Amino acid sequence: MSKEIKTRQIHKDIKVINKVAVGTERVREAYVRTKESAEQTQSKASPEEYAGDKITQGTQSALKETVHQMGKAGSFEPVYQPKEQNVRKEQAGRRACQKREKNKAIERRGRAVKAEKQPEQTIKNTGKETIKYADRTVKTSESTSHMVIKTTQEAEKAAQKLAKESILTTKRSAQAVRQMTHAAEEAVRKVVKISFAAVKAMIAAMKELIAGMTIGGWIAILILVIVILFGGILCFVGGDNSSTVSPVSEEVEAYEPLIRQYANQYGIGEYVELIKAVMMQESGGRGLDPMQSSEGSFNTRYPRRPNGITDPEYSICCGVQELKSCLESAEVESPIDMEHIKLALQGYNFGNGYISWAKRNYGGYTVANAAEFSDMMAQRMGWSSYGDKQYVSHVLRYYAFGRISTGIGNPAIVQVALSQEGNSGETYWSWYGFNSRVEWCACFVSWCADQCGYIDSGMIPKFSLCSDGVSWFCSHGRFRDGSYVPAAGDIIFFDWGDNGSIDHVGIVESVAGGRVNTIEGNSGNRCRRRSYSIGSSSIYGYGVPAY
Repeated sequence: MSKEIKTRQIHKDIKVINKVAVGTERVREAYVRTKESAEQTQSKASPEEYAGDKITQGTQSALKETVHQMGKAGSFEPVYQPKEQNVRKEQAGRRACQKREKNKAIERRGRAVKAEKQPEQTIKNTGKETIKYADRTVKTSESTSHMVIKTTQEAEKAAQKLAKESILTTKRSAQAVRQMTHAAEEAVRKVVKISFAAVKAMIAAMKELIAGMTIGGWIAILILVIVILFGGILCFVGGDNSSTVSPVSEEVEAYEPLIRQYANQYGIGEYVELIKAVMMQESGGRGLDPMQSSEGSFNTRYPRRPNGITDPEYSICCGVQELKSCLESAEVESPIDMEHIKLALQGYNFGNGYISWAKRNYGGYTVANAAEFSDMMAQRMGWSSYGDKQYVSHVLRYYAFGRISTGIGNPAIVQVALSQEGNSGETYWSWYGFNSRVEWCACFVSWCADQCGYIDSGMIPKFSLCSDGVSWFCSHGRFRDGSYVPAAGDIIFFDWGDNGSIDHVGIVESVAGGRVNTIEGNSGNRCRRRSYSIGSSSIYGYGVPAY
């Protein structure tokens, strides 16, 4: 017999199911609220977005955990419990659930508040930092602006300085160009003056030619023709035995009308060029006494002391009369009578008493007796010096007729001398008879003369002292002063201090372009070639052998 076993139908507790559903719904609502709160904070600053993201991440994690728990609940097989017991459990579960939900809600509100406060704090901190960095930026900007302004000012000053320097440089360049232009103009003007002086000299010579023809002086006519043909041409183009005449200054040229007026008035109209040369040497045409005639015997208006005359015209008047007196005392016959003109010129410088003294003692002018007279007068007057010992050569630099060559020279001694170029002096001083070194320039000249046979023939002396050489040429009437234009083979004597002493001697090699070219012994202790301007103050004079 079978016994039917009755089973009690077990029904699922609806309340339990509802419990899960209610929990799920609440979780969903919390998620929605959290999501909406996150969406509302999306428009805020980046720190709020960061907080919202954190809340969303937390909610998603909670949801995933709930779903996982629900999965577990769906597979759970509840055990039958008595109704009362189930009710108590349900109530206890509901309270626990409410408590958990409450705690979660409190936690969520705390997080939300924290999330809300965090952006404010972030904004506050960020604001402070921003203000701090802004303040630093402002300060940095101010410093940078100050530096920029300072640099700009310095750049402006440098630019102004550079501009000033550029202007100054431009002015200097312009000034240099003007100076070069002026120098070029002066050079052209000098060339024109030289040519003009030569033309005037030729005109003066022509006047002398006419005067000579009227009195039948055919010898003078012949001389003047030679002067015109050769002297005038050499003044224009120069030559191997000539020197370009140094031009007188503009100041002297400006006085030419007055010079000509008084020269014609006192009967020496043909000597206008010589008078101008004297004025050029005396003053260059400057000052109130351009002829330096205050101390002469023709000055009766002003004190007879240097520069006593203060009227240039009166100075010219007195100077012309003084020079005429000297020309007459020296017995000058024409503007080309150079030997007598030299005597007259030295008399103009020393005083007319020199002319009579030189004629009485020496028959005329020489460089040596001019120096002797100067020393004698200085001692007599108790002065350190008296006059200009080289006055003649100094004046004749400006006188066209003082630059005419008088010889063709002899190349033999020149060739011998040139063959010794570069040698030291032992050959020459030992030949002369010295056992040790002496100043051997004169020994060299004597040795060269001996090689040509000129000592034995009596053309050139054998001498070791320069002064002995000058004395020999003077005693034979063969000495010429520094104004002379030499020829090849002439013996040149030097006075380095321009004080009348003879310091050195050499041999004239050639004359070209207004310069004397020489070959000398003991020049830097060697035989060397040198060059000097004709009429140089260093040239004492020349010995002219009778080749």
